[in-house]
Amino acid sequence: MLSPRALELAQTLVRMNTVSANSNLELIHFVRDELARLGVASRLTFSADRSKANLFATLGEGKPAGIILSGHTDTVPWDGQDWSVDPLGATVRDGRLYGRGSADMKGFIGIALSHAQAFLDSDAPFAIHLAFSHDEEVGCLGVKELIADMKDAGVRPLACVVGEPTLMVPAIAHKGVYRYKCCARGKEAHSSLTPQSVNAIEMAARVVNRLRDMAEELERSEPRYEGFDVPFTTISVGQFHGGIADNVVPRDAEFRYEFRDLPTADVRSLQAQVLAHARALEPSMQRVAAGTGFAFETICEVPSFLGAPDDAITRLAQRLSGESGTTLVAFGTEAGLFKNAGIPTVVCGPGSILQAHQPDEYVSLEQLGRCEAFMQGLSAVRGLE
Repeated sequence: MLSPRALELAQTLVRMNTVSANSNLELIHFVRDELARLGVASRLTFSADRSKANLFATLGEGKPAGIILSGHTDTVPWDGQDWSVDPLGATVRDGRLYGRGSADMKGFIGIALSHAQAFLDSDAPFAIHLAFSHDEEVGCLGVKELIADMKDAGVRPLACVVGEPTLMVPAIAHKGVYRYKCCARGKEAHSSLTPQSVNAIEMAARVVNRLRDMAEELERSEPRYEGFDVPFTTISVGQFHGGIADNVVPRDAEFRYEFRDLPTADVRSLQAQVLAHARALEPSMQRVAAGTGFAFETICEVPSFLGAPDDAITRLAQRLSGESGTTLVAFGTEAGLFKNAGIPTVVCGPGSILQAHQPDEYVSLEQLGRCEAFMQGLSAVRGLE
């Protein structure tokens, strides 16, 4: 049964507009102040313009190590979506909490916060760390600063639970997400004089064709990782822009592409193949006009995550969630970054990714209740094993 306090906090957070394009400081300051009333200090790490912040707080200061409860505070926008309820209304109806971020992932954050006093009173031999980040939805940007600050502070956690929506089934793997922008610079000319030009769109298209060939090769021959909806690494182009008029050979073209790589894939090698193909095209371009060629920019790099069913944190998550099995998820999370920092990690949280980012996003009260039972169990455990 979900407690009124846990639901109240989840609703309060949903009502805050923390779309990634906005500041998240209203939410961060709210959490900071709630913890301060319990005598808990928070560490904030800010974005470069100080419009956003991460929060890290320890419940049980002085204990030798702790378990991180990790959540991101930003949400995706709802522009153009057909909602039947106010995205910021936090409406409760038919056993569901509706609103942007309700499933992804303010429900988890609210329930974790509602149990702060219980974690402080716990006899468990480890502390609980709350780690709430900014800008996860645009590339897991904030958590990198949070992890670096945690290390600088000498915090060495035992494990981490990332509370993304998994229907409270512990997830032990997900793909990575690597996005890049390619800018092709050509030489413009009147379209009647094409030999005197370098067509940026056509040259960019040759790189796009190479990406498509790579994607088809992975689909044909990459060793399968069963359990994923798509059990091989995928490559796709999401945006393409270029040209100013039908009778002007375009000087500029730009496209964006992504890899969603299996935990067993070498995405650096894949990107190197793309760069090599582009560089091989440049000599012919530069014979026509100096300064032509390609420039690449990294948009985001979110590493894949691979845990294990016999990890202590996985077994603990199974006990606390009442689930005997584990799952894999298709979406990216901050779990790979925590794991790469040497912290055993599992992904486990309320709600379904099928509702996240959708019109009328919701999380069921039943799922929130299961998450609350997870937190209650966590405050009562006597060890990680």
